[in-house]
Amino acid sequence: MKKKQLFTMVNGLTGTIDIPGDKSISHRAIMFGSIANGNTTITNFLEGEDCLSTIDCFRKMGVEIKRNEDTVEIFGTGLSGLKEPVEILNVGNSGTTTRLLLGILAGTPFHSCLIGDESIAKRPMNRVTNPLRQMGASIDGREQGNFTPLSIRGGKTKAIAYKSPVASAQVKSAILLAGLQSEGTTSVTEPHKSRDHTERMLRAFGGEVVEAGLTVSVTGKQELHAVNIIVPGDISSAAFFLVAGAIIPNSRITLKKVGLNPTRTGIIDVLRNMGANVSISNETIENFEPVGDLTISTSALTGIEISGDIIPRLIDEIPIIALLATQANGKTVIKDAGELKVKETNRIDTVVSELSKLGASIESTDDGMIIYGQSGKLTGKTVNSYGDHRIGMMLAIAACLTEGPMALENSEAIAVSYPSFFEHLESLIG
Repeated sequence: MKKKQLFTMVNGLTGTIDIPGDKSISHRAIMFGSIANGNTTITNFLEGEDCLSTIDCFRKMGVEIKRNEDTVEIFGTGLSGLKEPVEILNVGNSGTTTRLLLGILAGTPFHSCLIGDESIAKRPMNRVTNPLRQMGASIDGREQGNFTPLSIRGGKTKAIAYKSPVASAQVKSAILLAGLQSEGTTSVTEPHKSRDHTERMLRAFGGEVVEAGLTVSVTGKQELHAVNIIVPGDISSAAFFLVAGAIIPNSRITLKKVGLNPTRTGIIDVLRNMGANVSISNETIENFEPVGDLTISTSALTGIEISGDIIPRLIDEIPIIALLATQANGKTVIKDAGELKVKETNRIDTVVSELSKLGASIESTDDGMIIYGQSGKLTGKTVNSYGDHRIGMMLAIAACLTEGPMALENSEAIAVSYPSFFEHLESLIG
């Protein structure tokens, strides 16, 4: 296992950083650019391993894609122009690539095979493969198509009205992408509203989508047209430095041009509800996505309960919120977050295990965790990301608070979504 020695007892983080492009939007920009007619240029594309897996898959289906630093040019083929891949489509560590790609492949008249890494092989896919089968796709794989490797033969799909048991943007997006190729109107109804980047990007590429409460609908046989995309900074990546700025003494950090999509800003609500000094400035709209600058400074925090409708708006931020709660006064309870069990790791168990090693008072529940704040100082130990980029970044921020040095095993996992993370952290230390 690789180790990276991290900082201990940092005396403040100060400065301004440009957060890398949003991972969710970067994925979708590649996908929509590939299935649109014409040439799309993407600026501030996230050069993370997950997004590069998406590029690789579409290249294998005959789409010409050129990369130049953080700019990507896509020569779209339209949906009908995708070619049957000769090679297996390797999705790497990317659940977004896997599930959304299945939605596109459901309507294509050819056969494809998808495989990923060891982590992907453990993540359930039947939440997507079951509704896609209802639409007419032929899908098989381990445990009746619940796990990769997966084999899919697409074709003539039919519209469905699907009531999803989970609030998942990946499930919703996969069905809507299949619906674009189906006769009639396809709809997805969720128990809570999940992130809506697919709906916004569909509009940016000239498509039509109807939203009514918790139901989203698309009509099939739409043609999409190329558009230039500017990817905002990823608020899920910004969350690590927002928390760092709030809990590390003598800190003040500004994060530039961060995406402020209301389905993703639960982390800001939590920070404010706990008493953090966070402000937003320079708000604009780019490609139907709100963007702004965030400034955070060291704050006195109080524990709260986090549950219900806010959970889908911060599901990826819960590991760093758990660290935030260790530095708050009083108890923080996180509920309704069972979805954490099927991420890159079981994030409930992993967060509790690794923060407990450092001396945090934290316990797991069936659908979340309970954190007892300010119950003692964190102490440096050897901890492990277990290949989960968000666990890795959370532990790296924790290292700035620990007494004594801390070593992080599998720190390379952070490159999945934030290749410049350690460089940015070091720049704020000065």
